[in-house]
Amino acid sequence: MAQAVTHTTTPIKTISSSASAPVANPERALQILSKTIYKELRENGYEPKQIVALASEIISLVTTDLGPLD
Repeated sequence: MAQAVTHTTTPIKTISSSASAPVANPERALQILSKTIYKELRENGYEPKQIVALASEIISLVTTDLGPLD
């Protein structure tokens, strides 16, 4: 399902974080992070279908990590 980007673009910037610094509003932080990741992917040539595939893979990994919910 994954497709390779066929053209070369600027590398995605790395995001550094401090693991010891608490986030005042984690929901807002996740919203900002999501928008930033989406923007960076689009600027680097990824198509919406590829981003959906990435999001689906992340959801699958989280689901596996959570295990059975019963």
